[in-house]
Amino acid sequence: MSQAKASHLELENQLALLVKKISEAESILLTTHKQCDGDGLGAMVALYYALKKINKKVRIFSVDEVPRKYQFLGVNDELEIYENTNEAIGPIDLTLIFDTNDSRLVEPLFSELTQCSSEVFFVDHHPELIQGPAPTKGSYIDITAASTGEITYYIIKGLKVPLDKNIARSLYMSIAFDTQVFRFIRNSPRSHLVAADLLKYEHNPEEIHRNLFATQTIGKMGLLAQSFSTTEFIGPKKEIALLKITTNDLQNHDQQPDDSRDILDMIMNIQTVEIGALLLESKEGGYKLSLRSRGTYNIVKIAEYFGGGGHAFSAGAYIRGNYQEIHDQAIEQIKQTIK
Repeated sequence: MSQAKASHLELENQLALLVKKISEAESILLTTHKQCDGDGLGAMVALYYALKKINKKVRIFSVDEVPRKYQFLGVNDELEIYENTNEAIGPIDLTLIFDTNDSRLVEPLFSELTQCSSEVFFVDHHPELIQGPAPTKGSYIDITAASTGEITYYIIKGLKVPLDKNIARSLYMSIAFDTQVFRFIRNSPRSHLVAADLLKYEHNPEEIHRNLFATQTIGKMGLLAQSFSTTEFIGPKKEIALLKITTNDLQNHDQQPDDSRDILDMIMNIQTVEIGALLLESKEGGYKLSLRSRGTYNIVKIAEYFGGGGHAFSAGAYIRGNYQEIHDQAIEQIKQTIK
């Protein structure tokens, strides 16, 4: 039997075990990484709707505030914000953490979950970190999946929960977000096949696309203009782009941290740029480094150097320290990658 087939069978067995754990649990908590995005949020909301249909006691948590553009999902009343609560969470039978396998990205919630939840599993499609915390035993990590939403679709199918509009809308948002409307599908038809099934229940995908990718405001355009004007282009062919956005920049233009992601993606449309880096000041101190690669260079090792992780061509890390030192180290690591 080939290694590819063995890996596929292993993933099927792991998925079956996860579905069994979910079926046996009475109380379940679902969450995702801090500064959540459309993939992790959509995946956990979809499973929330599915578990409610089979009468599970289920709660959904975000570590911090959820970006405004996801309000169309309609779970504002159900979604609990950990940083705004002082109440004890547990006890809980099972916790599932979506779209990351790095516990540091779920702190301080993760530490409490390890104390009050009988089991904590990650559900993710990112590679496991070479340097950093390992996923909890029993976690489901499928790096062949193009999104966490794709994985969650098969979990729901395994639970034999019928799809409906709420589940389909959440899953479609997850998949459309992380594949950038099916641009990045990891050489697999699965994302398209799953989406085809979801569109039997979600009849207005244009609304989802509009909320995800066409929510520009005057404030955001102002932040975009400012960011473009201060972006550094480095290298003999201007193949490196680095921009900085501070908390004051966000406040002055009435923007949230999530709004900065689109700006980095726009920078990557510049013809000469091979690697783009964004240093976003964090209100807790330090900076979030977001990295993008056009596809020639693997940048996950840069993220891991700073204690982060991600995909080969999209990665990041949270870094504490002086801006100029972080800036210089980031540039040096990018240059070494290109060399």
